[in-house]
Amino acid sequence: MLVTLIILALSAAFFVSGKVRSDIVALCSLIALLVFHILTPEEALSGFSNSVVVMMVGLFVVGGAIFQTGLAKMISSRLLKLAGKSELKLFLLVMVATSAIGAFVSNTGTVALMLPIVVSLAVNAGTPPGRLLMPLAFASSMGGMMTLIGTPPNLIIDEVLTQAGYGSLGFFSFLPVGLLCMLTGIVVLLPLTRWFLSKKRDRDEQASTGKSLDELVKEYGLSNNLFRLRATATSAIVGQTILALDVRRRYGLNILEVRRGEASQHRFLKTVTQRLASADTVVAAGDVLYANGHAADVDRFAQDYALEMMDGHDTEVAAGGDNRLDFYDIGIAEILLTPSSDIVNQRVKEAGFRDKFNVNVLGIRRKKEYLLQDLGRERMHSGDVLLVQGTWQDIARLSNESSDWVVLGQPLEEAAKVTLDYKAPVAALIMLLMVAMMVFDFIPVAPVTAVMIAAMLMVLTGCFRNVEAAYKTINWETIMLFAGMLPMSIALEKTGASEYISDTLVSGLGAYGPLALMAGIYFTTSLLTMFISNTVTAVLMAPIALQSALQIGVSPVPYLFAVTVAASMCFASPFSTPPNALVMPAGQYTFMDYIKVGLPLQVIMGIVMVFALPLLFPF
Repeated sequence: MLVTLIILALSAAFFVSGKVRSDIVALCSLIALLVFHILTPEEALSGFSNSVVVMMVGLFVVGGAIFQTGLAKMISSRLLKLAGKSELKLFLLVMVATSAIGAFVSNTGTVALMLPIVVSLAVNAGTPPGRLLMPLAFASSMGGMMTLIGTPPNLIIDEVLTQAGYGSLGFFSFLPVGLLCMLTGIVVLLPLTRWFLSKKRDRDEQASTGKSLDELVKEYGLSNNLFRLRATATSAIVGQTILALDVRRRYGLNILEVRRGEASQHRFLKTVTQRLASADTVVAAGDVLYANGHAADVDRFAQDYALEMMDGHDTEVAAGGDNRLDFYDIGIAEILLTPSSDIVNQRVKEAGFRDKFNVNVLGIRRKKEYLLQDLGRERMHSGDVLLVQGTWQDIARLSNESSDWVVLGQPLEEAAKVTLDYKAPVAALIMLLMVAMMVFDFIPVAPVTAVMIAAMLMVLTGCFRNVEAAYKTINWETIMLFAGMLPMSIALEKTGASEYISDTLVSGLGAYGPLALMAGIYFTTSLLTMFISNTVTAVLMAPIALQSALQIGVSPVPYLFAVTVAASMCFASPFSTPPNALVMPAGQYTFMDYIKVGLPLQVIMGIVMVFALPLLFPF
């Protein structure tokens, strides 16, 4: 038992210091338990075959698809627009919308999604963003308390209860607790944010981290000269190549890309493919050509080939779109020509951007002047910034294969932000199917199976660009941390350490009744979470809470709920949860801001939960 406690204490010390990655600490503690023969290899590796670990992998994929398709952004931005200019409405909508999304998506991902939306809405409403960003982070954690899959500690206590023979918890068993957390948060944060977060510095001086794709389109005025033409079955263009059309010489136009709707004709299952308009691209009926040039020349080209002009009132996917460039497989980026570049003084068409790198040059920024017409004949100058268009991989290749220019920004990172919005309905349907399988008992599917089905469907239906993109959404550090620390609870029980700690708690607080004992477990967990991750805290405290409840002969359910709530509701430090850390620079918060706002909330939340949990889940 002493060796197990020493390994646990050393692991906790390394978790607190943060000098070694948490997953490495977890794996080292696992190896130590093996080396000292505290656990057998089968027991030590049981965490990797645990259904909760597999479920977490699947949930990362499902959550990644919800982001990749733009579904979460679509829902949250529409909800938050309801607030208008009212600061109170905006605060309430941030809390409610963030909690709702956090119930199904990781709290870190929820904050990453909502942060730019909330900042933009706060600025438009004339509200300091700092008043809303800390509530945003806290609300994402509160939302995680609403469903079984909302946060890892929920899955941990469900596993502990199941193994102890108390049956598994339902998908929405946590909902009353989550709603109470959110209500408490709203009541406490509303005055605290006004008192302590109102005097934030102006963020206008902060340097921009880079231009977004939409900003580049606006800056170069691409939409002003962008026209879409659809090839119908009777169009003379069908079956011809872009080279044969010779539109640049005959009409002064540049065909930027060809958009083709494939698979099912039903808009719900629509698949859109973007093709760079290369010389050998063959135009098919139904293709949409994106042409850049003067309106009169575009009109002449459309009449000559019987093309249908799309004047911005519809798109390939659905009615109601704007006449704009969408980015799926093809993107844009700026490249800066260096003074020593070999292509300085060459014409654009002589530089071979299309032949060597398969990219188009859409515009040139020369000091404060923007050149958009007849670019092929334009000579390039030192210091010119070229706006190029191509597949994301080809744009990224530009930065590796030449010293003649510097690619501004990070194309592959920009590509990761681009949402496949035409797939949002599919992602929504799959998510609803997963929730239905987990909620309704008449569907004979285990929760882990439901998550695996949903994750696989997200990949198979094209909600990711490729399988690699799905793998990238999985936070392997969290998975290894969880799988590595789960056997620690086995070691604590096997050596009697868990029973010893629970005996200590029971002997100290048990005499004062089950409520006092639960309060002790809650605030012990809450204190630990300020220094180590909520997942690790829940893994360690869940078996102790179970033992404590059994020793005094009461139901362990409220005790385990106390563990998961205390592990998740940690607000007093910017480093206690990833969401707290994410909003710190954006809100220009200091450590003391978290003490002033987060600590009172954490204490009040604990007091409310200690009295409320026995009412929701009787002893």
